[in-house]
Amino acid sequence: MSPPAAVRRLFDWKIRGVRWIEIIGVVCVAAMLCSVYLVKAGAQREATRMAELEADIAEDRQRVRLLRAEAARLESPARLDALSKGLGLAPIDADQRVQEAELDEVEPAPEAPTVPVEETAQ
Repeated sequence: MSPPAAVRRLFDWKIRGVRWIEIIGVVCVAAMLCSVYLVKAGAQREATRMAELEADIAEDRQRVRLLRAEAARLESPARLDALSKGLGLAPIDADQRVQEAELDEVEPAPEAPTVPVEETAQ
C-alpha cells in the first residue's frame, strides 16, 4: 500500500535542495535543545535556592539550641536561689500560714506609691 499523494508530495517537496520534512525535524530538535537548556537552568536555580534554605535551617537550629541553653541557664534553681537570697527573699515556712479566724488581723501589703505620668507635649 503506497502513501497518499498529499503525504508523498510533502516528503518530496524541496526548498533549495532540502526536503521540507528535514527542515521540520531540525526545527524540532532545536526547540527540544532550547527547552532542555531552560529546564536545566531552572533546576540549577532551584538547587541553589534549596541549598540556601538548608543553610538557613541549620543556622536557625543552632540559634534554637543556643536559646534553649540560655533559658536553661536562666531558669536554673541555683541561680534563682542566689538571686532571691540577694534580694532578701526566702521560701515560706510552714508556720507562716494563717487560719481563717486570723485573717482579719493580717494587714494587707502596702500598695506601691503611684507616680503620675507626665504628659508629653506634642
